[in-house]
Amino acid sequence: MNVEEEVEKLKVEIQRLGTKQEDGSVKVTFGVLFNDDRCANIFEALVGTLRAAKRRKLLTYDGELLLQGVHDNVEIILKPPVTATATA
Repeated sequence: MNVEEEVEKLKVEIQRLGTKQEDGSVKVTFGVLFNDDRCANIFEALVGTLRAAKRRKLLTYDGELLLQGVHDNVEIILKPPVTATATA
């Protein structure tokens, strides 16, 4: 699986495990993602996939490197999908 595929799967898992916000974004904590059995089976390197998605500006979280236990309460926010707007 390449990085693009992993990032797309990460988005799906964040939507499954997270809470949708009023602005269309989805919020989940690192601990919930890290401790989920399905995520553990999908992602060989969850932290690396999170960093790749952050570099692509698809999600945000505080810090660069997330570690189990220490950063379990860090919120990961999947940005809302960008919708094309019609221009006149």
